[in-house]
Amino acid sequence: MSTSPAAPVAPGTQKFNTIVRHPMLWVPTLYLAMGIPNATVSQVAAIMYKNLGVPVEKIALYTGLMYLPWVLKPLWSPFMEPFKTKRWWVISMEFLMAVATMAAGLALHLPNYFALTIGLFWIIGFASGTQDIAADAVYMTSLTSKVQAQYAGIQGMCWNAGAIFASGVLVVVTGRMHDNFGFDWAQSWLVVIGLIAATLALCGFWHLRVLPPGEPSKLHGGTFGDAFRSLSETWTTFFQKKQIWMMLFVVFMYRFGEGFIEKFGPLFLLDDRAHGGLGLSNQALGIINGTLGTGGFIVGALLGGLLASKMTLRRSFVILALALNIPHLTYFLLSTWMPNDPWLVGTVVTVEKFGFGLGSIGHMLYMMQQLAPGPYKMSHYAFATGVMALTKWSTGSISGWVYEQCGHNYHTFFIFVLVASIPPIVTSWFAPFPQPDEPEAGVAVTGH
Repeated sequence: MSTSPAAPVAPGTQKFNTIVRHPMLWVPTLYLAMGIPNATVSQVAAIMYKNLGVPVEKIALYTGLMYLPWVLKPLWSPFMEPFKTKRWWVISMEFLMAVATMAAGLALHLPNYFALTIGLFWIIGFASGTQDIAADAVYMTSLTSKVQAQYAGIQGMCWNAGAIFASGVLVVVTGRMHDNFGFDWAQSWLVVIGLIAATLALCGFWHLRVLPPGEPSKLHGGTFGDAFRSLSETWTTFFQKKQIWMMLFVVFMYRFGEGFIEKFGPLFLLDDRAHGGLGLSNQALGIINGTLGTGGFIVGALLGGLLASKMTLRRSFVILALALNIPHLTYFLLSTWMPNDPWLVGTVVTVEKFGFGLGSIGHMLYMMQQLAPGPYKMSHYAFATGVMALTKWSTGSISGWVYEQCGHNYHTFFIFVLVASIPPIVTSWFAPFPQPDEPEAGVAVTGH
């Protein structure tokens, strides 16, 4: 959508943009629209399938595999560069996700709903990964470094707001529709998935009006051959970095134990007590995810950023790794105590979320400061986050099998998680730091 030539240039925008709306008009909604589909595929789908009676092993396997698009996104990012603008890719993916999400909701009443919805969630995942690439590029190329730092907090908070909306607020809505108004689970989830689709479509229409195009790529207007050459160069320079394989191993292992918690934690909280779960309702789980747990995560992340800025990442890295992994004891304790009070459960889960928020800052900063620096910082950061997603993909994919090997016993499963949380602490101790310490102007507090 064109704007008047007389419109003012937003302060802090890059010179190549002749007209750019103020960042407050598009940064919050851009990252809200990134957080919603990510949480829908990685968290909400698992809760939905649990409500619909799908076995937890099957849920863990199929929803765990759906992390793959975020793992592979560095492979196709160069092929976006020659064609269209970054803005076009963002908006197109938002509309595609809206259509695919609505189709997934409508498919819930069909006999083969599971296969259909899994296929549609895969489409949403690949569209979301593509949106991530383009949206981060719009942010980094439309704003100066100083303004990027100023909006880093808003960027991260809005990403988390999207995740809270999907995995917290809307999960509460499904519980109330089912428990208070007599809707069956398929009807309840159809309404909620429709709300997710409508929100993504509204973001798309809003971004048609306010989103800047982003800086044109040097490959813009080129060919697939140019994209292949760019892909080859970015990969070659990435793997030429000093101690790259050990750094990648650190990135992969850092959230290894947490990957099992992320997938099976909500299933344990929802599963009935006859099967070893805590039997929470959707409403209770949504409140924990949307209020207590999120508050704990944000406070922890802010403190983690403060700690890293005061001590430097090099000196605080092991402390942050301990902060992320030690709170995994909370799920082991819950599976031992089996409390009935949902507020007690919420408080204990909040401790784990606080530790996750505190420790995850070390992970993000390590990728930014040690793996990303160089002439292809954006692409190399995407490679690093792809390895982070690989951890979630692999742990999520095998977590159902691990649960089976643990005799379908949550208590035994969380003992395994405690053991799996030891290697991340060990690898953090031996983590290489080839890049010199640099003060960070701002850290985005995100959950991805």
